[in-house]
Amino acid sequence: MSTVNVMAREIAAKVVFYGPGLSGKTTTLKRIYETVKPSLRGELMTLPTEADRTLFFDFLPVRVEKVGEYALRLALYTVPGQVFYNATRKLVLQGADGVVFVADSNPGAEDANRESMANLEENLSEQGISLDTFPLVIQYNKRDLANAVPLTAMRAQVNRRNVPDFETIAMSGDGVLDAMKAMIRLVIKDLRARKIVPSGKPRPSAPTPTLSRDSGSSLASQVEEHISAQPEPVVVSRPQLGPVAALAPAALIDPARVAETAYAAGDFEGCLRTAIETVQRGLAFAGESSLAHQAFLLGVNGRDVLDLYTRAQRGAANIEDAAFSLFVLSQLFIRLSQAGLPTPEQ
Repeated sequence: MSTVNVMAREIAAKVVFYGPGLSGKTTTLKRIYETVKPSLRGELMTLPTEADRTLFFDFLPVRVEKVGEYALRLALYTVPGQVFYNATRKLVLQGADGVVFVADSNPGAEDANRESMANLEENLSEQGISLDTFPLVIQYNKRDLANAVPLTAMRAQVNRRNVPDFETIAMSGDGVLDAMKAMIRLVIKDLRARKIVPSGKPRPSAPTPTLSRDSGSSLASQVEEHISAQPEPVVVSRPQLGPVAALAPAALIDPARVAETAYAAGDFEGCLRTAIETVQRGLAFAGESSLAHQAFLLGVNGRDVLDLYTRAQRGAANIEDAAFSLFVLSQLFIRLSQAGLPTPEQ
């Protein structure tokens, strides 16, 4: 899913935090979010559920490092760990440039760790991606537990590939930044191998500092030190896109932004209404036909589309209805991006 924006001098890459339920994925992402300057981060969106703290995804664009003359912008996502959310995990994994696997050090989580890693391998395989060559970093989280599973046993559970791995305590942020830096290095290496990152020597600029590994330095101060020493990023003359609008084709960015704004303002009926109108316009990429046939041609889940209309007919939309409408929109936008179809006539 990585893209190069020549005008903005940016390369956008997607990293997904994967792992069993309640292993610390969302906490890890929140800790990263809290340490990055507000001017360099996008909005962090979370949808709690009864079973887990994430149903759809968290989206966090962060400028982290220069790659030649280009700034690297990362979109960080988490996925729900529960088995019954596998369809959502598959959707969020699409277009990923790297995965941070967050394993749970709790003695009762051994099977869940192994099953989640196997699930990751299976879902990537369905996309034609081998985990053996895919950028992967592992966090052994909750290392502060008195009865934490020994590191050697954790590695035997989920790291047979000997990928970079780190002991972390997401609640305090310990080790989180080191894991993130390793992920960045792997993503950049992979982008270069795929010739996504422009080659050639960069123009002379201020040297990129190495973050201190001093155990006495806090996570926040390390990030602050790193960010403050970077050249000022290029300012793009457009409003910051939210997680759904960022996936939209050019013709649908504005209505997607309207739907997100309505959601953030608590106007759930407005969000649902705008989302349905945008879905109709997006499905028009497949040509004139029934909604079900358009959804089929684009590879969009037809049941989700029908469910969206059913929710609208009930009236009095709630937060779950609005969040679901944004989920369907994001699913549609990803399919449109993969299809590469022309913009429908307005």
